[in-house]
Amino acid sequence: MTKPIYVINGPNLNRLGTREPHLYGSTTLAEVEAMCRDAAGDTPLEFRQSNREYELIDWIHEAIDRGCGIVINPAAFTFTSMAILDALKMFPGPIIELHITNIHRREPIYHRSFVSLVATAIIAGLGAGGYPVAVQAVKDLARQAAA
Repeated sequence: MTKPIYVINGPNLNRLGTREPHLYGSTTLAEVEAMCRDAAGDTPLEFRQSNREYELIDWIHEAIDRGCGIVINPAAFTFTSMAILDALKMFPGPIIELHITNIHRREPIYHRSFVSLVATAIIAGLGAGGYPVAVQAVKDLARQAAA
């Protein structure tokens, strides 16, 4: 597989390891990136994080042109961004929506995801360990689609 997997992270995820560790654990974003790169193996990986919605959209557009799959943790934008939904609608490959916590066990405001409307699959509640699972799933789905 020569096209990269895009792992796109939304707002506040740069604070992993220190932000509400009782919810999000003590794993840092740098450690998450290392886990993703290990899971990707020889598959190229673009790992990105931004607190800015427009950057996430720009990276989704980049993935449309260059990527084989997307793992996206849009964080709070999951529940608010129709713009991210519209960008993801254009992506032709597998999309894994990822959340560190189980959003369905949290307050009702977290129960309605715009991203779920286009996601191939959803991983929620596995903690930071969900990231390598998602990367492997994208690899498998992209390989199946190419066969």
